[in-house]
Amino acid sequence: MSLNNIFGIAGTALNAQMVRMNATASNMANSGTIASSEADAFKAKRPVFETLLNQQMTTQGAQFVGGVRVSGMVDDNTPNQKLHDPGNPKADKDGFVYVSNVNEVTEMVDMMGAARSYQNNVEVVNTARELMMRTLDITKA
Repeated sequence: MSLNNIFGIAGTALNAQMVRMNATASNMANSGTIASSEADAFKAKRPVFETLLNQQMTTQGAQFVGGVRVSGMVDDNTPNQKLHDPGNPKADKDGFVYVSNVNEVTEMVDMMGAARSYQNNVEVVNTARELMMRTLDITKA
């Protein structure tokens, strides 16, 4: 495995974790939104990752076998909570509003996991760089 592959695979992982953190931030930003119907209520977004197992799976954006790519975003299927609030301007004819299905605790745990994975991949890049520098120092002597 060449250094290009190490940096490339770690780079795909960094990108994937950044997408995961952005999705979590978006979910948190929309956690307090309400809607007049369950269909219009915000649904938490979850990224779907795909392992690049062989050369045919690689693309221009993620070209390293062994890396990861974001194959899409899906809505969380957790049902939205229905609250009785007849004074709310967004209430339906029965006086109900629908809140987002975002659970702040779950989102914070997911964000901490994404941040930890991101840090781990930064360490991979730093370690590979350090090994490369030591190899160059050996060849100079």
